[in-house]
Amino acid sequence: MTSRRWFHPNITGIEAEQLLLNRGVHGSFLARPSKSNPGDFTLSIRRNVEVTHIKIQNSGDYYDLYGGEKFATLAELVQHYTEQEGLLREKNGDVIELKYPLNCQDPTSERWYHGHLSGKDAEKLLTDKGKPGSFLVRESLSKPGDFVLSVLTNEEKVENGDRKPRVTHVMIGYQAGKYDVGGGERFDTLTDLVEHYKKNPMVEVSGIVVHLKQPFNATRINAANIENRVKELNKTADNTEKAKQGFWEEFELLQQQEYKLLYSRKEGQRIENKSKNRYKNILPFDNTRVRLKEVDESVVGSDYINANNITNGKHGDDCKNYIATQGCLQNTIHDFWKMIYQENAHVIVMTTKEIERGKNKCVRYWPDLQTSKEYGMISVRNLEERMAQDYIVRDLEVTRIDRSGLPRHIWHYQYLSWPDHGVPNEPGGVLSFLDQVNRAQQSIPDTGPIIVHCSAGIGRTGTIIVIDMLISDISRQGLDCDIDIPKTIQIVRKQRSGMVQTEAQYKFIYMAVQQYIETVQRRLLEEQRNKTKDREYSNIRYLPMEVKTKRHTGTSRDPSLLKEESCLYENLNIKSSKASGGSNTKR
Repeated sequence: MTSRRWFHPNITGIEAEQLLLNRGVHGSFLARPSKSNPGDFTLSIRRNVEVTHIKIQNSGDYYDLYGGEKFATLAELVQHYTEQEGLLREKNGDVIELKYPLNCQDPTSERWYHGHLSGKDAEKLLTDKGKPGSFLVRESLSKPGDFVLSVLTNEEKVENGDRKPRVTHVMIGYQAGKYDVGGGERFDTLTDLVEHYKKNPMVEVSGIVVHLKQPFNATRINAANIENRVKELNKTADNTEKAKQGFWEEFELLQQQEYKLLYSRKEGQRIENKSKNRYKNILPFDNTRVRLKEVDESVVGSDYINANNITNGKHGDDCKNYIATQGCLQNTIHDFWKMIYQENAHVIVMTTKEIERGKNKCVRYWPDLQTSKEYGMISVRNLEERMAQDYIVRDLEVTRIDRSGLPRHIWHYQYLSWPDHGVPNEPGGVLSFLDQVNRAQQSIPDTGPIIVHCSAGIGRTGTIIVIDMLISDISRQGLDCDIDIPKTIQIVRKQRSGMVQTEAQYKFIYMAVQQYIETVQRRLLEEQRNKTKDREYSNIRYLPMEVKTKRHTGTSRDPSLLKEESCLYENLNIKSSKASGGSNTKR
């Protein structure tokens, strides 16, 4: 599990329910300290329109679900029950799914805040890419709720005979709403603390002075916090910093990683295939290229098309599949339709006009309205065309000439408002366009990937795919999930070279995701207004006080805390994956 931000250190059971019901989705979960039994924890999971609470015991030696399997850390326990489906069940046998962590809001929008990052990973980041004085702030993994300031110093350390740069880790305590580094001045925010020690360097016991010179910025953000991140990236540089920063800086760091993605492109470089490439140096990676089937294998290069399979790297229902390809040439139209048919694709997204700035960007590969045309063994009929504000949608009927079978319907979406060498003025049109594309894709059971192309199949194509991946993640996991735009671009670039070409396209991705989130937030706010203000928590039942007292014999507690944490856990069964682990333990 990549983050431990599902841990919320300062919320009650009722607050957990409000968070999960207002901001989560089915399968969203969080963990929190137990108010009624200090030292223990509670796992709260949204199940459709209700929330289930499961108590986690911290015995002092291990964590467990009161009789289930035992774990050294809370993170390992949560990871186990997240990955092992079917282990958590209601008493009636219904499975309790832990699918999407509902993350705690970041304590700051500063870009030097990295959230969940281990000390080892922080050291690697700083020593590999930082310079003396580079610093970051991260969550404390050993003391949830506290933080760590990690700084690359001028000193060196000897490790296995090698001299390596030394990273200092300073614990930042958080108590009673204040931050401090173990004595001395206390601060209202992490930003105040960092700014103070940038001006007033700390001195270690050994006498080493710890200078905070330049922040080592993170790219991961809480989706709901994207507005603050965009504001940070939009800030103009002052006289003390580089002339260019923000979006330019992030995109430039991304560009500097290109050398790591120089994968083989031999098939596209074959003499036999050169005429099939719209641009001679924009070629598909061999390891992810789409291979045409049912071809004459005696003809060299007959399985080649300038197209790559693209996935978001997830599995099961969370997986999204695309094919990114170039705009058709006259001699590649037959191959294009062969690919559409063999891949069982039903949605094509075209983000270019046929002619832009007097240059051909894509040969028309579909017939005129109410006519049919044969492309090799594929017959295509244009049944209908509908014009929307920014795009045309065509209903195409496709059949194989050489075999019987029902015709297939292909939805062809051509976006018309994306300027060549630029981006749209605002992202609303693209978001509306993608919404219609996904509705069409989801309406067809067992359909293949979405086909996306522009002219070269990397700039606008990459931008559209990355936006769609990100909004799909947020739609699936809720507004409090983590997103990482540069990392998502890197995932896509590993599958087709050069995806997302310009800083303008990079910034447009942020703008589109921000507008999508703002739209969802407005909708959720409206839904909340329509709800009854004092919703009854029907799934939180209260035990008589004497029963509670018996259950916790020997422990004195504040009755108000008992009432606050009075969730019943008896309707749950914890199914162990080991026969010896107390299978179907009733708690």
